[in-house]
Amino acid sequence: RRPLSSAEAARLHEYLDLEWTYNSNAIEGSTLTRQETLVVLKHGLTVGVKRLAEHLEVINHQAAIDYVESLATRRGPPSEADVLALHAIVLRTIDDQHAGVYRSGQGYIAGSEHVPPPGAAVPGRMEEYGGWLARSGAEVGTGPGLHPVERAAHAQFWLVDIHPFVDGNGRVARLLMNLLLMQTGYPIAIIRNDDRAAYYAALEAGHQGRLQAFLVFVGEAVDRTADIMLSVTDA
Repeated sequence: RRPLSSAEAARLHEYLDLEWTYNSNAIEGSTLTRQETLVVLKHGLTVGVKRLAEHLEVINHQAAIDYVESLATRRGPPSEADVLALHAIVLRTIDDQHAGVYRSGQGYIAGSEHVPPPGAAVPGRMEEYGGWLARSGAEVGTGPGLHPVERAAHAQFWLVDIHPFVDGNGRVARLLMNLLLMQTGYPIAIIRNDDRAAYYAALEAGHQGRLQAFLVFVGEAVDRTADIMLSVTDA
């Protein structure tokens, strides 16, 4: 396999950013198409009669990816403060009141039987989550540690399980998952909107104590990105 030229690497990076942003927002209900998402990313233009919030979701998600990439070069695992900073970027201008702030009321997940912890319990649960990120990061790849892809999947699932924010939980959880993958040298996992039903079914199984299906689901997403990257180097 040959190394990528700088132009090829830039095109691959742009393609993966588009796929990540389009799919993550579409899963959460955005009506922007892939092409419309590209127009917003490349030109910053609003699209037809689409809601301004959908335009901002694209801009903010790309900014969050940029932040994730900066964190990925830093030594050490992400902190609870990093999670809050990511959320602040995701909801910036869309909902400034709740951006980067834990919910205080009861959270609910549409279509799920899982009931997240009450608002009063969220700070404690997130402190526990931050501690786990630090411990699991120190152990990753060692005998007792999780495989890096398993750890990233666990991190996404646990954040969704806590559901610490009023909105933006899924997007932040997927961003954090990919940050952990980047830090350990693995391809990112792009959860496709076409797989939305299977994704939510795997999450629901995890809420009921059967997490293996979700771990496999994330592993398959990592494999797809690896295949894309290999196809470029093989061309």
